Amino acid sequence: MKYPWIDEYLLSMTGVTKDLQADWNWIRYQIGGKMFAAVCLDQKNKPYYITLKLEPSEGDFLRSQYPDILPGYYMNKIHWNSVKPDGNVPDELLKDMLERSYKLVLKSFSQKKQRELLGLS
Repeated sequence: MKYPWIDEYLLSMTGVTKDLQADWNWIRYQIGGKMFAAVCLDQKNKPYYITLKLEPSEGDFLRSQYPDILPGYYMNKIHWNSVKPDGNVPDELLKDMLERSYKLVLKSFSQKKQRELLGLS
């Protein structure tokens, strides 16, 4: 995989947990029990997609600019996007997309729960 930093980067975000969804063979990254990113693994445990959530217009725009960004694999194609792990999406852009996904899911919680998840309460 071209992005060896992804696990450390995602786990450095406040309140993030990680697990393996064995039925799908996906490494899921969650905040407050809600997934915001996943590394989808093949039968040999090699990454074949990095999946994350974005605002629909932002996802559409990025998919039109980068052939290695696709509608979400096995996810709602409007809100979720998948990135080829050996593609040509710049590291900084992928980091920005992952951060946006984290913030988008965090924003779905009440303000009280957001403070709790961020350790501010």
